[in-house]
Amino acid sequence: MTRFRDLFAKATNPTGTVFILLVLILAGVFVMNPGFFEGPSLMAFLKQAAPLVILAAGQYFVIVSGNFDLSVGALVGAQVVIAARLIDGEESRTLPVILVMIAFGIAVGLVNGLITTVLKVQSFITTLGMLLVLYGAIRLWTGGAPTGSLSEAFRTAGRFGIEDVPVLGQIPWALLIMIGLGAGAVVLMRTRFGRILMASGDNERAASLSGARVDAARTTAFVLSGLSATVAGILIGGYAGVSAQVGDGLEFTVITAVVLGGVVLGGGRGSVLAAMAGALTIEALFTLFNQMALPATLRPTVQGAIIIAAVAYAARQRTRPAPATPTATATATPS
Repeated sequence: MTRFRDLFAKATNPTGTVFILLVLILAGVFVMNPGFFEGPSLMAFLKQAAPLVILAAGQYFVIVSGNFDLSVGALVGAQVVIAARLIDGEESRTLPVILVMIAFGIAVGLVNGLITTVLKVQSFITTLGMLLVLYGAIRLWTGGAPTGSLSEAFRTAGRFGIEDVPVLGQIPWALLIMIGLGAGAVVLMRTRFGRILMASGDNERAASLSGARVDAARTTAFVLSGLSATVAGILIGGYAGVSAQVGDGLEFTVITAVVLGGVVLGGGRGSVLAAMAGALTIEALFTLFNQMALPATLRPTVQGAIIIAAVAYAARQRTRPAPATPTATATATPS
């Protein structure tokens, strides 16, 4: 009986709930469209979900350390525009431009991290400012009309995959990249770096007094978020048009995904695997909306409701009184 209660508690906590919710939503999609779980259809869904899942892993590092990164959507759009402008259809420029994009993603993350940790500016303000800087700079650079085109080699990662696979048809490169980066994120959170991130989100002062390099870890988290936005931009460039708007709203969608995965806003608690599952759940939910012919305008409402519910839950957990220990109870009991 005790073991059953433990299993039930694990399944119903915020981290476990997202997996149950994912299964229920996928079941709803299957009822609406039984062909969804056929190989090609399922692979297409996972290919589309890969950029958001990768963004969720990057955003997780920032949120679990006690911060936000609102600049990822603008960075995704900027990376696509930069790639198209610099490549301009020339296959030979693909690899050098990808290296430039990686350097740019690292630079944006580093600036966000240093302003937040060294200058002690709240990450919400820092990354909101970076969002506006990227938004304005790209429009100034392109004159409001992005030019150039992406090469076929650049589009390979987001559009193609391993062909002629039995049953599945194609295993997308985007899916393999998502799995590889997701596994790397899980392993990274098991290292000392991951423990410092958790500790800094849970209690920054205690982590600093213990000798942990909190500022360095938080800055690294922003850099990882910038890199995840770069990878997401490369994958989205595989099937999207050249436009600075391709990343619009992604920052709110990815935060919704992370909190849906049970990661506490304010930091200190949550699983990177559950955060990525939250991104899959969001994509599955939007797929269900499409199957039900619900308006796309409903998406922001759902995202807002999820964020409000997550913040309310986190506040309730923080204000709930701690249970009395047996020692305390025994001391308080009159003899």
